[in-house]
Amino acid sequence: MQSRLLLLGPPGGPPAARRLRLLLRQVVRRQPPHSDARLVYAGAGAGSGDTVNIGDVSYKLKNPKNPELVPQNYISDSLAQSVIQHLRWIMQKDLLGQDVFLIGPPGPLRRSIAMQYLELTKKEVEYIALSRDTTETDLKQRREIRAGTAFYIDQCAVRAATEGRTLILEGLEKAERNVLPVLNNLLENREMQLEDGRFLMSAERYDKLLQDHTKTELDAWKIVRVNENFRVIALGLPVPRYSGNPLDPPLRSRFQARDIYYLPFKDQLKLLYSVGANVPTEKVSQLLSFATTLCSQESSTLGLPDFPLDSLPAAVQILDSFPMMSIQHALQWLYPYTVLLGHEGKMAVQGVLKRFELEDSRRSVLPEKIVRVERTTENNVFQASVTLRIAEKEVTIKVPAGTRPLSQPCTSDHFIQTLSHKQLLAEMMQSHMVKDICLIGGKGCGKTVIAKNFADTLGYNIDPIMLYQDMTARDLLQQRYTLPNGDTAWRSSPLVNAALEGKLVLLDGIHRVNAGTLAVLQRLIHDRELSLYDGSRLLREDRYLRLKEELQMSDEQLQQRSIFPVHPSFRIIALAEPPVIGSTTQQWLGPEFLTMFFFHYMKPLVKSEEIQVIKEMVPDMPPEALDKLLSFTHKLRETQDPTAQSLAASLSTRQLLRISRRLSQYPNENLHNAVTKACLSRFLPSLARSALEKNLADAAIEITTDNSPESELEDYKCEVSSGSLRIGTVSAPIYNAHEKMKVPDVLFYDNIQHMIVMEDMLKDFLLGEHLLLVGNQVSYG
Repeated sequence: MQSRLLLLGPPGGPPAARRLRLLLRQVVRRQPPHSDARLVYAGAGAGSGDTVNIGDVSYKLKNPKNPELVPQNYISDSLAQSVIQHLRWIMQKDLLGQDVFLIGPPGPLRRSIAMQYLELTKKEVEYIALSRDTTETDLKQRREIRAGTAFYIDQCAVRAATEGRTLILEGLEKAERNVLPVLNNLLENREMQLEDGRFLMSAERYDKLLQDHTKTELDAWKIVRVNENFRVIALGLPVPRYSGNPLDPPLRSRFQARDIYYLPFKDQLKLLYSVGANVPTEKVSQLLSFATTLCSQESSTLGLPDFPLDSLPAAVQILDSFPMMSIQHALQWLYPYTVLLGHEGKMAVQGVLKRFELEDSRRSVLPEKIVRVERTTENNVFQASVTLRIAEKEVTIKVPAGTRPLSQPCTSDHFIQTLSHKQLLAEMMQSHMVKDICLIGGKGCGKTVIAKNFADTLGYNIDPIMLYQDMTARDLLQQRYTLPNGDTAWRSSPLVNAALEGKLVLLDGIHRVNAGTLAVLQRLIHDRELSLYDGSRLLREDRYLRLKEELQMSDEQLQQRSIFPVHPSFRIIALAEPPVIGSTTQQWLGPEFLTMFFFHYMKPLVKSEEIQVIKEMVPDMPPEALDKLLSFTHKLRETQDPTAQSLAASLSTRQLLRISRRLSQYPNENLHNAVTKACLSRFLPSLARSALEKNLADAAIEITTDNSPESELEDYKCEVSSGSLRIGTVSAPIYNAHEKMKVPDVLFYDNIQHMIVMEDMLKDFLLGEHLLLVGNQVSYG
């Protein structure tokens, strides 16, 4: 009754009432939505004048001015009905001249729908992935220097506005609050003041001015017409359910929003059936039911992160090649709940597994090892035929490979393969078939060694990239630098070069990087596409070949337009430490990150395997000292005392190898001193120090008495003779430096304490170890 009164109200009234009246009129008069919308598409060869129909909505195609900017190969043969409904809605808003905001859970679905619509309507795209490092200049204009002259280059928002393209803004919640408001006026009135003095004006106002003034006059006034076909599609996550900055209300009001949730169960099931023909249909249904349950509101209330539904087809593809494999184990690659969640969370997930009969009732069937690797080349694409042993059978799969010669498993002299290593490498090979990998493990457990051995097996060249907390998006993709003549230019990062050359990238320490910075890699990981700061575009190989065929262009012509293919062999292996359960600052493994990789957990070696590794790497290690050291270490690892567990983190496999090398080279040294030095016991809190001493005493690792101070004073001398340096009992040849000016020349007074430290440093230096000096600052006057 109340709505009827509003509809029949007077034609005047306040603006809010008028808007509400119009809205209610639309609701009352609106036709019921079509239960099934059909997409009628003219195909890739459609030209100007052809029409695209989605249900009762039609769009007349226009020839793109720059066809290389139109997305390619996003539309599949059979689109899900829910996706067609989304496309129909976007087309409606496009015809009304409205900008849209696609909001939904993490994953590539929102971006895929936006690209499908642009491919469907043959619209040119300008794409930018927003991050915490995005600034106003990335959106409007950037200042560059050429031939000693500074000038401005239009960026994505300005190019899209003036050329009539569609601007895709991905990750609105990642941008800092003061960045996106610069677009408010462009979104609302299609107006913007530029840094070079030009002013963007809406097509309607510009055309009115053109009736009274000539174009020459408007050009003199630096007024630029915004193309009437300019649109904005924003992509974002709902905040506060997910982490990020909430949208500024004035900015939010300028979009028409639509919730892009996961595909309906029926559509997902149809997709999974098409991928996994060898997997029992009942198992696929149970698998999808499990994943959907973990994406429900109830699971979110329990504090469980969303299951990465978009990764399910890749998992089913693996199960299609290995139907005998444990589904529960494969699920842990997508959703590593044993590493990610606390006790209550693990019990909740295991309860859901049991409910859908996905728990392993018997011993898990897992791949045991890589049997052999052989090179295969098809259509100039580097591939390897890898045979794995699983359930007493040998299964052969094809995976991407590098450009170097392949090496067979267990052939490296610097890598000792244990049973757990063999199984981990076989599992990584399965994941490598379909997706990028994230290897999770504690400090010094051997993640880098495993990754390098994996790369050697497949003939990959490695580009290691050390990540750090303050790393920016430009450090990851492209850095600006200055040429000798003063001109500015862009230098591609090792990650971009690896993508072009088909290398394997090691992202070491991905847990340290801010999630807002890492978001710029999502498109590269999901779609193998990338838009760079200098205007270059990297396309997935099949899309690049499709574009090349449609435009009838050579590689050189496309490169002149700054379009390059991503090499099909390109892969990423990320290395990370386990998330700290219960911590808000160190819980890096969130719903957004789960969609990007398959996760493999590298457990610490059991005692027998650690003994095998140390004995083969350091054969001269005294057996008694080795037995005491490993008994002490594994007692610390297995205890439930948090203080002792923190000490165990200092005694990783890498640290144990260092101690072993030191003791094998200098057998007279004391094991107690080596352990306390590795744990930095002098700087530990008193409680942790006393716990360390107690555990050392329990393991019969005691301090041995050294020589008397008088003999020490005699032994610890620093002497240089015949090109050799001797400190105490240790000698080393003196290095003949090419640039003498860089050799330090300091004032130093000999004393016994510093001589002991320098002898210790020289021993580590001769063993090839890196040194870290910790202590109070001392200066000589």
